[in-house]
Amino acid sequence: MINYTNEVQNMCCVAKGPNHGPAPLPEEGKWVKAYEIKDISGFTHGVGWCAPQQGACKLSLNVKEGIIEEALVETIGCSGMTHSAAMAAEILPGKTILEALNTDLVCDAINTAMRELFLQIVYGRSQSAFSDDGLSVGAGLEDLGKGLRSQVGTMYGTKVKGVRYLEMAEGYVTRLALDSDDQVIGYEFVSLGKMTDFIKKGDDPNTAYNKAIGTYGRFADAAKYIDPRKE
Repeated sequence: MINYTNEVQNMCCVAKGPNHGPAPLPEEGKWVKAYEIKDISGFTHGVGWCAPQQGACKLSLNVKEGIIEEALVETIGCSGMTHSAAMAAEILPGKTILEALNTDLVCDAINTAMRELFLQIVYGRSQSAFSDDGLSVGAGLEDLGKGLRSQVGTMYGTKVKGVRYLEMAEGYVTRLALDSDDQVIGYEFVSLGKMTDFIKKGDDPNTAYNKAIGTYGRFADAAKYIDPRKE
């Protein structure tokens, strides 16, 4: 029962003209007029940040007919956020995107990422908008690569001492290569994911460590090498 004010009740009726419904959205290779949550499908990413702006979350969702079928939660900058991410990864699959938007995911950054991602999907801005049938459930893992580890870059620099590469997408940086002018020309890294896999397959830690080492740039041409965490 809808209550109307006296002003509205005393108005005369005027016939409604055009009624074309919502504008069509690009969804998984189709143009869809979304009237209900179940009309929404798509795969996309969203980034959120917490109120103190000390941590960030990258959230990836694969939505089929309004239901979250897959969730990838990646966080950085806050230790507590990782525990919230563990909860979110368990909570989100199976919910509608409207339920998820109104679910307390504990961490401000994850909640903000959910909001940003919701806006993208319901406005048809998903990364699978023009892909026939969208992306298969499991596509979120492709962001992580073979080792199923988030790609992280960690760099530090000061005016007085210059730059230090600490972590690259390839892995944990062990040594920086400097030329005769003390400029960075490459680095050595150890892929922690590969090293762990080698250990799980039976290699001793030293063997696994050495097998997981790689270099980038003109590492072999360096005038000297430094440990970016010690020197």
